[in-house]
Amino acid sequence: MTSFNDQLDEPRVVACIAETERKTSGEIRVHLEKHCHDQILDRAVEVFANLHMHQTKDRNGVLIYVAYEDQKFAVIGDAGINAKVEDNFWDRETGLLEQYFKNEQFTEGICEAVKLVGERLQKFFPFDQNDENELPDEVSRGN
Repeated sequence: MTSFNDQLDEPRVVACIAETERKTSGEIRVHLEKHCHDQILDRAVEVFANLHMHQTKDRNGVLIYVAYEDQKFAVIGDAGINAKVEDNFWDRETGLLEQYFKNEQFTEGICEAVKLVGERLQKFFPFDQNDENELPDEVSRGN
């Protein structure tokens, strides 16, 4: 199996986040960890808070959390998003990540999930010319 870190094109992921955020006022972060030792959603919520993602003006931050060696994924949105979308809104993104990771297409999977998040956010949080980038685009990492 190819090493995740050897194969991941992190600058491409960052560029994908920046490009996607030019189409929505939503804020997208990607966080990577080797393992998730907790329940996946609990850990994603913890990371969301640690990254201060709840501090956006419209509460429209989205975290794509990847525990790559465990191949566990979570996509969660802030209160502003959750107030407008149906339950299980992020299932398509997590399924997409799982599919790409099974084929060791790590960069492609993360980028496609970022793009899908952006497309879906456009409906509720369209791009605004006065929008400012409230959260960093770089990939964050844990354990």
